[in-house]
Amino acid sequence: MAQQEAALKIISDERSSRMKLFVGGILVGAATGTVIAFFRGALEYSEDLHPYLAKFLHDYGALGYVAWFAALILAACILSCIVAYEPMSTGSGIPQVKGILLGEMRMRWLSVLLAKVFGGILAIGAGMSLGREGPSVQIGACVGQGISELRNKPRTAMRLYLTAGAGAGLAAAFNAPLAGVIFCLEELTKSFSPLVLMATIAATVTATVVTQFVFGGGPVFHFPELLMLPLGSIWLMIPLGIVVGLLGVGFNKGLFFSLDAYERAPKGVVRPLIPLFVGAGLFFALPQVLGGGNRLVDSLVAHPEPLSFLAILLVVKYAYTMLCFGSGVPGGIFLPMLVLGAVGGSLCAVFAETVGLLTSEYAANFIVFGMAAYFASVVKSPVTGSILVMEMTGSFEHLLALILVSVSAYLTADALHSQPVYDALLLRSLKKNKQISEKLTKHRSVVEFSIAEASRMDGMYVKDFPWPVDSLLVSIQRGETEITPHGVVKLQAGDLIYVLVEDREIDTIRKAVE
Repeated sequence: MAQQEAALKIISDERSSRMKLFVGGILVGAATGTVIAFFRGALEYSEDLHPYLAKFLHDYGALGYVAWFAALILAACILSCIVAYEPMSTGSGIPQVKGILLGEMRMRWLSVLLAKVFGGILAIGAGMSLGREGPSVQIGACVGQGISELRNKPRTAMRLYLTAGAGAGLAAAFNAPLAGVIFCLEELTKSFSPLVLMATIAATVTATVVTQFVFGGGPVFHFPELLMLPLGSIWLMIPLGIVVGLLGVGFNKGLFFSLDAYERAPKGVVRPLIPLFVGAGLFFALPQVLGGGNRLVDSLVAHPEPLSFLAILLVVKYAYTMLCFGSGVPGGIFLPMLVLGAVGGSLCAVFAETVGLLTSEYAANFIVFGMAAYFASVVKSPVTGSILVMEMTGSFEHLLALILVSVSAYLTADALHSQPVYDALLLRSLKKNKQISEKLTKHRSVVEFSIAEASRMDGMYVKDFPWPVDSLLVSIQRGETEITPHGVVKLQAGDLIYVLVEDREIDTIRKAVE
C-alpha cells in the first residue's frame, strides 16, 4: 500500500508539474545543444585540416610521414585507454541508451560524457569512417541523466530527462528537431507517452536552436531544390527500396562479422591501429571515404560520378566503415549508413539513366530516397528515417516517394529476417556481459504506457494479465478520467496505464501494449 501511495504521488507530481517538466526539457536541450555544438565544431575543424596535413607531408617528406605515423600510433593508444577505462563509451552509444532504459545497463554519466566527446573527436577527426550522430544521442542522454541527478529527481523523472537528452542529441547533430522526437518514440521508448513527448519536444527544439545559432539554420546536406518525381516514375521506388534494402541487410551482417573478427584477434593488439593505418593509405588513394561522409553526399549531388567509380566508393566506404566500427572506438554508424544509402541511390540512378528509365535531373532525388531506404532497412524505423532525411535535406515535398521506398526497404529486410541493428547490438552486448548484467542492482520506476489498437491488453481485464513479479498497476487514465485499477477493470485501446515496474521488465509490458 505504501508503494502504491508513493507511486501515485510521483504520477500526481508529474501531472501537476508538466510545466516544470517542459522547463526541465528546455534545460536539458540547452545543455545538450552546447555540448554537441562543441563536438560538431571540433569535428568540422578536423576535416578542414586535411589539406594542411597533405601540405605538411609534401613539405617535410620522410620526416613528415614518420611524425604522422607516430601521431596515429599515439591516437590508437589513447583510444584504447579510453575504451578500457570507460567501456560504455564504445561504439555508437544508441544501444547503450536503449539498455539503460530497459534497466539492463548503468552509466556513469560524467565519465561517459567526457570519453564520448573527446574519444569521438579523436577517432572521427583522425579520419575513421564513423559518425557523430550516434555518439550525440549518448552524449545527450548523459547530459539528461546528469541534470536529473544534480537536481535530485526521482528515477521516473530521470528516465524522462535521459530520453529527452537523447532526442536532443540527435536533433542537434542533424538540425532535425522533429526527427529527434520521433526517434525517441519509435526507436527508444517504442510507445507514445505524453510525458516523454512534452519533455522531448522542449529538449529537441532548444538544442536545435542552440546549434543553429552556432552553425546556421540550413540543413546538414546541401541539396538543390528537388524536382517532384513524376507519378509515372513513382513505381521505381519499389525496386530502389528492394536494392537498397538488400544493401542494408549486408550492412548489418558486415557489422557483426567485423565485431566477431576483432574479438578473435590476439590479445595485446591495439585495435584502433588497424583502421587508422588503413585510413592513412586511403588518405591518398580515396580520401572521399574518410570521416562521416556528409561532404561526400554534397559532392555526389554537385558532381555526379560514373557507375564504376560509384561502385568503388560503395565497396570501399562499406569495408572501411566495418573496419572502423569493429575496432570499438567511440563513433557511430548513423551517418556512414546514410552516406552508403546515398551512394547506393546514386548508383541506382545512374543505372536507371543508362537503361532509359530516368533522366538526369532526378538523380539527386534518388540520393535522398536511397538514404531513407538504407536507414529503414538497417534500423527498421521507417518513419524516423523518412522525417530525418526530409529535415536533413530541407526537402518536404516528397513524402509519398520517401514512405514508399522506406517501406519497400523495410519489408525487404524483414523478409530476410534482418534484426534492427541497434536492438541486435544491444543483445550482443548483453550476452557478452551477462555476468555483469545479472549483478545489477534492481531499480523500479513508474512508467507510462499507451495501449494500442488490437494489442494484447486491449479488451483484457486487469486481473487476467500476467503482470511481472513485483510490479504494480498504479493508475489508468482514460481520456480525462482517472480510473482506480482493480481486477475487473477492462483495459481499452487508448488507455494510459502507469506501472511501477522493475526496469528490466519494462520491455515485457511494452510488447503487451503494442
